[in-house]
Amino acid sequence: MNVQHTVSLRTTLNLPCVAQQLFTAHHTSELPALMAHLKHAPYRVLGGGSNVLCAVSCVDTVLQIAIKGIALRRTQVDAFFVQVGAGENWHSTVMHTVEQGWAGLENLALIPGWVGAAPVQNIGAYGVELCERIHSVQAWDTHLDAMVDIAAEDCGFAYRDSLFKRQSGRYLITHVTFKLPRPWTPVIAYAELAALFAGKTPTALDIAHAVIAIRQRKLPDPTHTPNAGSFFKNPLVSASQAAALKVKHLAMPVYPAGDEQCKLAAGWLIEQAGWKGYSRSVGSSDVDAGKVDAGKVGVHAAQALVLVHLGGAQGADLLQLASDIQADVLAKFGVKLVREVNVWV
Repeated sequence: MNVQHTVSLRTTLNLPCVAQQLFTAHHTSELPALMAHLKHAPYRVLGGGSNVLCAVSCVDTVLQIAIKGIALRRTQVDAFFVQVGAGENWHSTVMHTVEQGWAGLENLALIPGWVGAAPVQNIGAYGVELCERIHSVQAWDTHLDAMVDIAAEDCGFAYRDSLFKRQSGRYLITHVTFKLPRPWTPVIAYAELAALFAGKTPTALDIAHAVIAIRQRKLPDPTHTPNAGSFFKNPLVSASQAAALKVKHLAMPVYPAGDEQCKLAAGWLIEQAGWKGYSRSVGSSDVDAGKVDAGKVGVHAAQALVLVHLGGAQGADLLQLASDIQADVLAKFGVKLVREVNVWV
């Protein structure tokens, strides 16, 4: 276990935030003593920082579960069971499994962050949701003060949701065990993949490289343009509300989502509301008083679902932009956008 004091936290939004204490666990065996130490102290959990907006400049205590390791635990006639530590980089894990011949995660290539955060969000992309590939999740249960092994069917997975998200703080994920299909069948129904591989039989590596290229074309690299990926979830609305909206907005994308619900495209709504490519200066601009603009935040010019930090801003500035977008979309379409990004306040 490692303890650091007064540490600048690293997130892909690159917003200023300092932790008074940062505890990092590298092994499961460290958790009993660490959690006993933190039992009566509030703390926040941070992984790779790819889905966090620090709306405050300072927090007290932060915990990172940085457990490493990727191992094939067993092989069955229908699956490979691969266990991965929560502190492994997600994209590196995807590429490693594909290169080892354990296909199944390739559609989720180039999603930023750590493995431990992936089940919390039930990440998904290009026709695959993570819950389809999980066998079980290993975690420290802070209510029981013990390690638990939670089967996929007990994880409460839903669209960008899970038991771990709904009971935030209870479970500290240490490992994820994936059940990767054997034999493997490519998932290429997503429009861009279907067009690219029409009449072809791609390998898992082909799909991974295609997904990487699509994401690089559509989404900004957080190392160059700080962002947290999709800032809002695609909203679920009733089929009747979707039908009424479709009458008014013929070009609006609508996707059936079962149970008399439909999924709308948050990016389309934000773009139609006029926010795509928008930017604003933040801070004081009172030049006469010796003050200048402190920074800038905005909406990416190529993808309206991505909010960007253009330098020098505070977390509260980006949160205000997100709130303004939510209010505008609600006023114009009657649709409530829900943040996908976790906000620290």
